[in-house]
This record gives sequence, structure tokens and C-alpha cells, in this order.
Amino acid sequence: MATLIDLFGFLTVLLDGLAMVTLAFTVGGIVFLGLLAQPLAEILGATGRDILRRSRSILTASALGLVVIIGCRTALEVSVLAGTTDIPLAGIVGATFVRAGVVIVLAALLAALVSATRLDDRRPLLLPLLVCMILGAVSLLTHGAARLDDRWVLVALIFVHLGAVSVWLGGLPYFLGALALSKDHVACHRVGARFSLMAMIAVLAVVTSGLGMAYAYIDSPAAVYGTAYGAMLSAKVLMFVALLGFGFKNMLIVQQLRRSPDAPVLVMRRFAEVELGVGVAVFLCAASLTSLPPAIDLKQDRVTWDQLVDRMTPEIPRLTSPDHDALAIPQLEARLAAARLAGGAEPLPAAYVPGSGVIVPPTAADMAWSEFNHHWAGILVLAIGLLALLERSGMAPLARHWPLVFLALAAFMVVRSDPEGWPLGSLGFWETLRDPEVTQHRVFALLVIGFGLVEWGVCTGVLASKRAALVFPLLVALGGTLMFAHSHSLGNIRQELLIEWTHIPIALLGVAAGWARWLELRLPPPRGRLPGWLWPVTFVLIGMILLMYRES
Repeated sequence: MATLIDLFGFLTVLLDGLAMVTLAFTVGGIVFLGLLAQPLAEILGATGRDILRRSRSILTASALGLVVIIGCRTALEVSVLAGTTDIPLAGIVGATFVRAGVVIVLAALLAALVSATRLDDRRPLLLPLLVCMILGAVSLLTHGAARLDDRWVLVALIFVHLGAVSVWLGGLPYFLGALALSKDHVACHRVGARFSLMAMIAVLAVVTSGLGMAYAYIDSPAAVYGTAYGAMLSAKVLMFVALLGFGFKNMLIVQQLRRSPDAPVLVMRRFAEVELGVGVAVFLCAASLTSLPPAIDLKQDRVTWDQLVDRMTPEIPRLTSPDHDALAIPQLEARLAAARLAGGAEPLPAAYVPGSGVIVPPTAADMAWSEFNHHWAGILVLAIGLLALLERSGMAPLARHWPLVFLALAAFMVVRSDPEGWPLGSLGFWETLRDPEVTQHRVFALLVIGFGLVEWGVCTGVLASKRAALVFPLLVALGGTLMFAHSHSLGNIRQELLIEWTHIPIALLGVAAGWARWLELRLPPPRGRLPGWLWPVTFVLIGMILLMYRES
């Protein structure tokens, strides 16, 4: 239970992100079924019936996934509340989040049952009713439902926002499945034209409702750059703009399909794949957003523009590290050890307890240690990007071994990221995993090792499988996506936000790198050439950002 409580915040963001994904796939699937798959089932003949069957299968799996995620999320919150408060279990079970969770689970179970048994053919209003139940229950768990002013207006806005996002991004798996089954350009055009219309209406609703919520939660331009809510919202908006770009390109291909059977349907499918991947990153970013107080509620401790500019101004990288013994926790451990030897009557606490929430204020040596870590990581990432570019130029055959630099980066992360624990500190490996920040560092290190080894095998020809080649872009994109859930515990709101303003661009570039590499591999030649040059450039930019990292 103690470990669960320690990791609660990190697990909550991950589960909320997964809940948003499965919710969007469920709601989007119901709308796709009603507005596209069923109407086209007879028009497209056997192809239409295949699309309908596949859509039902995806919807059933998505709804069951929503049941599992919401069940786990609700159980986690109930367990933590029961373990940390004196509220009786009956009081916890009667809380709004539990009742809303029960409604979502029951509605999702019914949606899976209706989809699997085709009950919607005889009861056409049943699935739309379940959509309203799911979206209504989720809307009651958001910031808007907790506000005193304009509460129901904000609940209505989030209801529309979630529904519209689900129709657009949540409909993408079904759209991809339908395109894969469409055997001629006529079927592709009908599917593409109808989904494009659905997506355009959804985008209009997303923008309208999003502006309404931004008006309620963002009180000034200073709140955008001065609060964590504003920073995360900025990242979400940038990814939304990228999604609009891919959607616009696909709309042009749909229009081309109406005139010519030679329109690049495969390109449309590949762009839709990237839309889906970036959409998942948007959902995790939105989950992080829901864990933050709205910017309008944070009037104090905002980062000023001058502070942000000062922190982002480049300085000479720090390439020498302070001694480990000079850090705050080792020094505190040394003082406590001396006090114990002196035979004090009072029992002395540990210098640092992972996940306890008690933060040892960082010293100048701690900041220098962190800057050293980021700057050397930047050098390694910069080397990866430059070597990948060199390999693409064809001038240096040995540069194809560039993925091995990832192993050096992972080893560096494991040794240096968390000096209070193994292998440098006094705490054991498993003990430090109770700290969410340490856990995230270990997960990132594993991802780096994984995609480094696989990509080296692909670049050298050891792994000839086309599927193996897709591991690198998927894991890079996943790493960038998970960075939206990454947090720092420094006990200083301004300092934490200034660090986030460095990490958010890295997350965005990581997502861009992964999906650019995906397009390089998946697009028909020569369309993959530009993304093939683009993703190494993103690594160069990440390296440069890390080299500019500062904490003082």
C-alpha cells in the first residue's frame, strides 16, 4: 500500500491518459458505426459488410478496454483514500468519482454487448444513449464540475469537447480499418469523404469548445507561459495544429479520389496512422492537464517573462561535475550519522525517504550535478542526430552504428539521474522506485536501451524484418509521449515550471522524431525521403535544448 501511495500521482496520469484513449475509441467507434459503417454496409456490398464487422470488433475491444481502465483507476483512488484518510469505506464508495466510474463501466459494458450481439440493429437509440452516459459521467469529473461560477456551462463545453475529439481522433482506428478493407478507389472515396465530413464538423466543435474553456481557465497571456497549466495547454495546441495539417492533406487526397483512381490512398493511410499516434500523445497531454489546477486559480508563484527569457538564454555547458559527497542528501546523511554516533536520545529520521513527499531542498551542488547530467546527455543526443545525418549522406559507412550511442546514453542515465540511490547512493535499486521521478527515469532508460539495440540491428542488417524497423519509431514516439507525464519534485513551483519549459519541447520533438521515422519507413518511395532527413534534425534540436538546460 505504501508503494502504491507513493506512485499514485504518476499512475493516475497514465491511467487517465489510457482512459481518454479508450473512451475516445469507444465513443468514436459508436459514431463511426452509426454515421459511416452502417449506412455504407449495403452501398458498398461485401466491402461494406466487412467494414461493418471490423468496426464492431474494434468497438467491442475498445469498450472492454475502457471498462478495465476505469475499473483500475477507480479502484486505485478508493484504495489510496482508504489508506490515507479516516473516511469510512461507505463514504468513499458514495463519492462522485466512484458513482461516475460505475456509470462509465456499466455503459461501456453495455456498449461492448450491444456491438458484439448487434442489438443496435433493432434498438438504434441504445448506443447514442450510452455515449451520452459515458460523456456525461466523465464531464462531471473535470475541472468545470468543481467550479462555483458557470459550472454547468463548463460541463457542457467539456461534454462537447470530449465528444468532438472522440469522433475525430477516436474514429481513426475505424477509418484505418475501413481503408484497409476498401478494394477500389470508389470505396476509398466514399469512406474518406464521409469520414472527412465527420472530422471537419468535429474539429469545428473542438475549436469552439476549446476556446470557451480557455476563456474560463486562462485569465491573461502571462498565464500561458507563467503556469504549468498554460505550458501544457501550449503543447496540446501545437500538436492539434500538426494534426490539422495531416487531416488537411488527407482531405485533399479524398478530393483527388473523386476525380482519379490513381490518388495516393496508401499515403492517406500512412498520414492517418500518424494522426492516430499524435492523437494518443494529445490524450496523455490532456491527462496531465487535468491533474493541474487551472491557470486562473494560480495567481501566485507564476513565472514572469523575464525569468523565462533569462532561463532560456544559452550559457557555456557545464562539463565538470561536483563530487557526490557535496550533494544535499549525502551531506545530510553524513550529519545524521555523526549525530547517531554522538548518542542523541531522540531517534533520528532518515535523510531521504523515496516517495514520502518530503523534499530535501537542492543546493548549488545539486543544481550543478543536474546541469552536468543534462549537458552530457545533450552531447550524446546531438552526436546521435549528427551521425544519423552523416549516415544518410552516404559519406561515412561506419556512421550506421549510430544507435549504439543510445546504450551509452542509457548507462549514463542509470548511473547519474538519481544520485541518492543505486548505484551511487546509499538506497537500494528497488527502494528508490517508490519515487515517481526515479521510476520515470528507469522507464526512459529501458526504452532507450530497447530502441537503441533494435535500431542498431536494423541499420546493420542483423534484423531484416520490416516489423523490427518499426520498433524504433514507436518507442521514440512513446518516450516523447510519456514525457508529458514526467514530473520533477523540487518543492519550488517556479523552478519546476522553468524545468518543464525545457522538457515540453523535448517531448514534442520526441513525438515528431518517432512519427517522422515512421513515415520514412511506411511511405512509398520517394515520399519518405523528407521525413528521413527530418527526424535526425529533431535529435540535433533535442541535443541543443539539453545543452542549454539550466537550473540556476
